[in-house]
Amino acid sequence: MKVNNAEMVISAVKPEQYPDDGLPEFALAGRSNVGKSSFINKMINRKSLARTSSKPGKTQTLNFYKIEESLFFVDVPGYGFAKVSKKEREAWGRMIETYLTTRKELRAVLLIVDLRHPPTEDDVMMYDFLKYYEIPCIVIATKADKIPKGKWAKHVKITKETLDLDPADEIVTFSSETGEGKDLSWKILGKYL
Repeated sequence: MKVNNAEMVISAVKPEQYPDDGLPEFALAGRSNVGKSSFINKMINRKSLARTSSKPGKTQTLNFYKIEESLFFVDVPGYGFAKVSKKEREAWGRMIETYLTTRKELRAVLLIVDLRHPPTEDDVMMYDFLKYYEIPCIVIATKADKIPKGKWAKHVKITKETLDLDPADEIVTFSSETGEGKDLSWKILGKYL
């Protein structure tokens, strides 16, 4: 998809704040600092629509990005970030769970993992949660440019094994630096539109 038009529409915490235009939505879930904002920016050819931060735990709301008047990317708060109180983490958890399990516009979740490292316990928990609720999942393994191309297959294999990836679920090797995986990601998303 060639993106000319993308905007951040709303930061929501409650269902009544979600956009009501009925467009298909794709949620981005992943650890804090795994590259969700960089993924969004690369996919829409912008440098900084989705704000990236070196400080993890920056996203504390569901951020709805409208793309080409035809779909939304929904950035959800990163998990596994320690500097947040337990109470706050539980509130985020409830907010994310409510969105993921009740939103009829949600077409799939993009589970963003770091290709350089095996998925974390939190990544596995999120994947299991999505499988339990039968929410379609696409795994995006970011930061591919940080390891030699010859080692990608090995890292993808570790990711698949750690998540116990369903053979029906797709995994994309992605780099927001080089654009690797961008076209494939759009192609996969297209199946859900």
